[in-house]
Amino acid sequence: MAENTLLEWTPSFSIQWSDFKAESNPAVFEDSHSVIKYRFTWIVTSEKIDEKIVFLIEDIRIVAEFHPLLSWVRLSESSDILLKHEQGKFDLAELVKRENITQLQEKFYNKHFSTRGQNEEQRKQFAKEDSGKMINEEVEKLQRLFDEKCLKYDEETNYGRNIHEQSVYDELFIKIK
Repeated sequence: MAENTLLEWTPSFSIQWSDFKAESNPAVFEDSHSVIKYRFTWIVTSEKIDEKIVFLIEDIRIVAEFHPLLSWVRLSESSDILLKHEQGKFDLAELVKRENITQLQEKFYNKHFSTRGQNEEQRKQFAKEDSGKMINEEVEKLQRLFDEKCLKYDEETNYGRNIHEQSVYDELFIKIK
């Protein structure tokens, strides 16, 4: 993708309406729609144990990303309250990640995984491919968990209109910044 098409969550960054670049969808009831996904990186190493090549997974990092080209707002409905609510979704993605990253990492760290292939070079390549698939499966579970929590957030706050419920979430989000 081109530069600046994905925005990474950081404590100091806040999305703006100008970051919502897709056209609004008149067929849905929402006034805005944020697309937030997780991206991951990792290190895979291999070693030989008893004539068998195994791989180890280390340094898994997960980043919450906002996708401007897929996110939209109905301009007639854009407001500070709604923008704060959409920022809350981005913050919620970071919060869900933080609450689950250690458990995800523990599934892989300090463990040996067998690999396939006819020679050492193939085994190293398969180790990279297989480790990526394994981590991706866990990140997809994390994404589903975030999506579920996001629906609950929208319902409980009525898209930011329920000031009391929104403020409860805002207190959670302040703690991660």
